[in-house]
This record gives sequence, C-alpha cells and structure tokens, in this order.
Amino acid sequence: MEIKKLLIIGFVWPEPNSSAAGSRMMQLIELFLENKYQVTFASSCAKTANAIDLATFGIHSESIALNDASFDVFVKALNPNVVLFDRFMTEEQFGWRVAENCPDALRVLDTEDLHSLRKGREEALKREEEFSKKYLFNDHAKREIASMYRCDLSLMISEFEMELLQETFKFPKELLMYLPFLLAETQRNHIPKFEDRQHFMTIGNFLHQPNFDGVQYLKAEIWPLIKQQLPKAEMHVFGAYKSQKVQQQHNEKDKFLIKGFADNVDEVMSNSKVCLAALRFGAGLKGKLFDAMLNGTPAVMTPIAAEGMFGNEQPNGFVAKTPSEFAEKAIQLYTDETVWKQAQENGFRVLANRFQKKQFQTAFSDMIEMLQTNLEQHRLDNFTGSMLMHHTLQSTKFMSRWIEAKNASAH
Repeated sequence: MEIKKLLIIGFVWPEPNSSAAGSRMMQLIELFLENKYQVTFASSCAKTANAIDLATFGIHSESIALNDASFDVFVKALNPNVVLFDRFMTEEQFGWRVAENCPDALRVLDTEDLHSLRKGREEALKREEEFSKKYLFNDHAKREIASMYRCDLSLMISEFEMELLQETFKFPKELLMYLPFLLAETQRNHIPKFEDRQHFMTIGNFLHQPNFDGVQYLKAEIWPLIKQQLPKAEMHVFGAYKSQKVQQQHNEKDKFLIKGFADNVDEVMSNSKVCLAALRFGAGLKGKLFDAMLNGTPAVMTPIAAEGMFGNEQPNGFVAKTPSEFAEKAIQLYTDETVWKQAQENGFRVLANRFQKKQFQTAFSDMIEMLQTNLEQHRLDNFTGSMLMHHTLQSTKFMSRWIEAKNASAH
C-alpha cells in the first residue's frame, strides 16, 4: 500500500500555547495523521522556545531556505501527495517550486484568517474612517486572492470570510472549504463555580497587532469605567512575547496587571470570572473566545471579536459596540450570577453545535480524496488559477532565481 505523504510549509513553527494559529495547525496535523498520512513540517523561520516538539507526534521537521534551489531537491525527493501552505506568504515563496517539482501534488492553503481583511480594517481604524471596499481591496488582498486561486483548495476558518470571498470578491465556491476550530469530544469535569472565581482577564499573543491594540483600548477607554463600579476587581492581561511597550501598560494602582505568558491557559481562564475581548480590528476566529467557552468563562466582546463565532447561537456573554456599553455588560456579568450562568450555558451550546471535530473530519477527508482523484479536471475548471500560476512562474520564479544567483556570487 502506497504511503500517503503530507508536506506542510509553515510560516512559523507551531506554538499552540502562544497563539490560536498554533492550535489550529496542530488540529490540521491531527486530521491528516488520523487519515494515515506521513507528515513532514518544513519552515524557513527560526524556532523559538515556545515551539512544540513535533517529533513526539511522529512528525519529521525540516528547515528550508528561501530563494534556494535546495528546496527543489528536497521536495522532489519527498514527493508529497499533498502540500499544505500555512498562510498565503508561504505559497508565494514556495508554491511555484512545488508546482514545478511536484505537479501532481494537491496544493492546499490554510488562510488562518483573511490577512487582507485584517489589514484593511487596521488601516481604516488608523485613519478613523468607516471600513469599506476602498480598504478591503488593498495590495494584500490582491496577493492573497491570487494565492488562493493558485491553490486547489483554501481552508477558511470563518463563515463570515467564506461569504465575503464569494459575494464581494466573486471567488469560486469550489475552491473553498469551511473548516473552523475543531474540538474533540472532551468534557471538562471540574470548572470553578461563579463564587470561586475572581477578576477579569484577556489573553493573546502580543506580537499580533490586534491584541496589543485591544489591550491599549481596554486600558484607556473601558477599564476606568469598570474600575469605578468595581474598585476591588483586577484586570489580568496574559500573552506571549511581552515587550517593553506592553509592560508599560502595567499599572498596580489601577489594578491593570500585565501577567505575560500563561503556562496553562485553561487554569488562568477557568479561575477568572469574565473574559474581555476588546478587539477593534482583526479577522478569522478568536482563540481567546474559544478558550473562554471551553472553560465556562463568559465574555464581553466587540463585534469584530464575535465575528464568525456564533452563527445562529447566542454568544457566551455580550457583544458591545461602545466603551460604555462594554463596561456596563462586563459589570453585569461580573455581579449577576444568573446572567453569568446563562452566558456560560450559551458558550457550551456553541461549542457543541458549531465546533465538534466529528462534524467536519469526514467531509474534509472526502474533499481531499475527491480532489486528488479529479485533480486534472479540477485544475482545468480553474483557468484563473492556471493563468496566475503561469504569470507567477514568469515573475516570482525569475525574481527568486535572481536572488539565488546574487547570493551564490556573494559567497
């Protein structure tokens, strides 16, 4: 029986304890392992101390170089059946090399979140303008959508983004698959009760700009309003990669405390009474809200934070648009046990109805198999993709070859 091989080209090495993107990657790896794939994870990025040890999962790791023909030799020898690109930037860098050396490999893109949507929202916020197509159709969008066309399938984490791609960008549905965060059947036994919890919390990797902006917004606009009503409550801010500018937000007097990296997310989440997700821009799904629901911690969130999360279900707390509404709802959850318990129940229902792994794993396996069987026809139906690949091979390839030659002559 032929061994099925998957090559993942990672933007970074997975850090499930630092970011939602890291957890997402491990969930995808698990799906392929369960389908008896031999997995190789390759990245040109340096490993940090937070990177998970992939060898413990039987995954082979490989360091690869940008703009270097050594990758061609490596990928040809590996000859994977499926190549998974982690974010569109890795497809830009390595997609054409995969297409040249392994033309029959299925090319799958995991978008993580729509980068162009996040960038456009950030730009609109900076300019204090309403977010519109003018901001959405940015240079990132041109690169990202082109990358999606060049792949055989793009995995989308948010239904909102699935809709946006099809309606606003007129992107073909056949090239997309909705695959959100996946929850295996794990029931948390001991979740601390309302009276055994205290304080507010938020969590998020500080290298991710929306998280840092959210902390600043929380401190300047929302926390003073909460503190006025609840002088004894503390705001605990957790996250990996705490820099000097993050530490500057720490204020003992105001009980706004920067705690840094959390060794155990479940522990800090389940001991907190309320989670605050004050994100003013962003995209994708929010890992902090997912963790909050898992640990029975109600949340107050902005519309951006709630996006794509709840479908037709009630949120695990409140969606608030203004700082005063945000503070008011946070205080209500913190002080009213009945409202708090209802929000907790909502969260459990959302997880049960929207994020169960078993709801998605068969459809995902079937999709991969179907595409591999009909790859030639699938690509013929995607003329835009083959056209973009043609031009990429002309431009990106020669740019990359030029850099390669330049590097070689410098040695």
